[in-house]
Amino acid sequence: MNNKISYLLNTVRCMHRCNSVLTPKSSATRQHILWIGRYRFPLENVNFGKLFLNICPSLHGSSLRFLSQKTDVFSTGAKIQPEKSTEALVSEQAPQSSLELEKLDDSGSFEVKHVVDHSEQFFNSLQKCTCPCDVLDLASESAVSVKHFTNCLTTVWRLFKNLSEDQQRYEKQLIFEHPAFVKLCQQLLLHSRRMTRGDLVFTLHAVVNLGVPQNTRLVQTLVRVCQEKLNQFDNRCISVLATTLAGLDKDKNVSALQAGLQLLVEQRIPSIRDIFILQNLMKCMGKDAPVFLKKKLEMAVLKELDHLTFPNALRVFLALVAMNYCSIPILNACSKKIQENVHDVPFRQLILILEACYNLQYRNVKLFSALADYFNSTACLWDKRQIILCLSAFETLGFQPRELMGIFAEKVTEDPEFLNLKNLLIVLRVYSRLNYVPKGQKHLFFETLHSCLNKYLPQISNTELLKAVYALCILGYLPHRALDELLQKVRSGLTLSYDVYKEQNEMMLHCVKTCMELDSPSFMKPAVGLTENFSLLVSLNLRKAREALVELLGDENMFQENVQLPYKYHIDFEIRMDSDRKKVLPIAATDDHADSSVQRLAFLFVPLSAFCMGTTHPQGKLAMKKRHLNKLGYHVILVPNKKFQEMTNEGAVEFLKSKIYSQNAFPFSEVTLQDDN
Repeated sequence: MNNKISYLLNTVRCMHRCNSVLTPKSSATRQHILWIGRYRFPLENVNFGKLFLNICPSLHGSSLRFLSQKTDVFSTGAKIQPEKSTEALVSEQAPQSSLELEKLDDSGSFEVKHVVDHSEQFFNSLQKCTCPCDVLDLASESAVSVKHFTNCLTTVWRLFKNLSEDQQRYEKQLIFEHPAFVKLCQQLLLHSRRMTRGDLVFTLHAVVNLGVPQNTRLVQTLVRVCQEKLNQFDNRCISVLATTLAGLDKDKNVSALQAGLQLLVEQRIPSIRDIFILQNLMKCMGKDAPVFLKKKLEMAVLKELDHLTFPNALRVFLALVAMNYCSIPILNACSKKIQENVHDVPFRQLILILEACYNLQYRNVKLFSALADYFNSTACLWDKRQIILCLSAFETLGFQPRELMGIFAEKVTEDPEFLNLKNLLIVLRVYSRLNYVPKGQKHLFFETLHSCLNKYLPQISNTELLKAVYALCILGYLPHRALDELLQKVRSGLTLSYDVYKEQNEMMLHCVKTCMELDSPSFMKPAVGLTENFSLLVSLNLRKAREALVELLGDENMFQENVQLPYKYHIDFEIRMDSDRKKVLPIAATDDHADSSVQRLAFLFVPLSAFCMGTTHPQGKLAMKKRHLNKLGYHVILVPNKKFQEMTNEGAVEFLKSKIYSQNAFPFSEVTLQDDN
């Protein structure tokens, strides 16, 4: 008897639900009570604004009403869930899934197919929706279960993310103004604890990415429920949750969830074999993750490198940046995949890769060369501003893409009108730091840049003017009109913005004044007596060079250390030779000789960062110093100090001997060292 009553109640409940959904509704018939799972809620009586958010008629202002951060959205569950009626309590004992079959056979059981038929019809209709508003219309007419509501929201997000940026702005306004969106969010809020783990994390992901503010009750409730169910999540759910949390600001609930997720990830890492999931976890753990956890994630990725695909290589590259962890083996493997598929990488991704290498201090000349070659071969496809962005990214790395810089220099001389002040300053910075002057059109290129700079003189700031003049002076070109403007401002009391960079500004101003003297056509090579003072002290990293010179020349009097010169220049070692460069002369014996009878060699031991990456081509400041030392009467020999320190003692002596007595180390023109790479 009890079984028959239970069957009867279940049948009445299902028929009532199906009838209320499938029957055409008028304004009068919409006052019914909609049954959802365990509870029933009179939809017409819910105050949505008070419950969790309020959708305004326009998105020009704040489209959502925020809850105070001090509000405890979980303190009064009774405010969210109405008291259960007798019917609701009875329905709790019945099967809860709207997709379950309740059968009635010949022995007295019922078979009701309306729920299944309706669900199939609903999901078929959902798949046919082409825009988010279609989904919301369908939700308002047919959604009756938690599964329906969650699928509606995730479909809204799926359709929304495939739109262009302009379409998204317009569609977002329509979504938030749609009356069904409030009701949909209400149902998600009320039934958040009844969602499956997959529906829960995907719902939170969709809500956050659609732009529902983080401090609304809906988002906070979903975050809190994720905390409660965290131990039930599988690896896929953890991955989706990690991706979502990476886009949320830190607050009390989010921080608690991240802390719990970190503990769970630490336990689960050995069982995760999917690189996609691992890179999501790396992004979520972020820079604040403990080092031991970063190492565990690194080891997990290293185990799966054999299965690394090209799309995953891009994601892992960026995930390491998010975690601020430079793993050379992983980066090398990712770089190889990127080089093999460089033509399939979108432009924005290429820039992100270069920026990632800079942030991680990762130097891979083969990768940079492959990207530069790709840009060279496709330069005609890129907008000039895109090329500027690319050159700027290479400049931060200290890598010189010669061919691309030559191509862009031609574009500048042919059509300089596209250069606004911002782009002009970037171009000047890039070409001066990387020390590139286009062959065959040096004068035309400089004149074009100077002309563009003159055009912006009335509106340029003092700091920008100093940077522009400094860049041209580094390249050996004196922009007279801009120089006059700068000197006039200096005489009238130059004020520079960004006081924190006062030292840098003073250095640039000193270089400009030095270039005005030494690079002027009227400058004459000085006579003997250049040295102001010198010290016998030598830095520890030059001790090996000193010992090699003593062994090679036989006496400390045959060279001079740490020579200080005018214009604040100094050289590490000075050696003097006869005019035929056959013999090294003692320093004291040549002080009174005429300069024409003595050849002066200046050895500069410089770090690798002073050269363009992968070459011994000097960057801007070093090239300027070498040019000025030539003007002061020195033959300059540049030595990469790191490579010199790696030589054996015998090798160091032979290296210096080859540079001192080599006929190819002269004349005053550019001194090019052999690249040891």
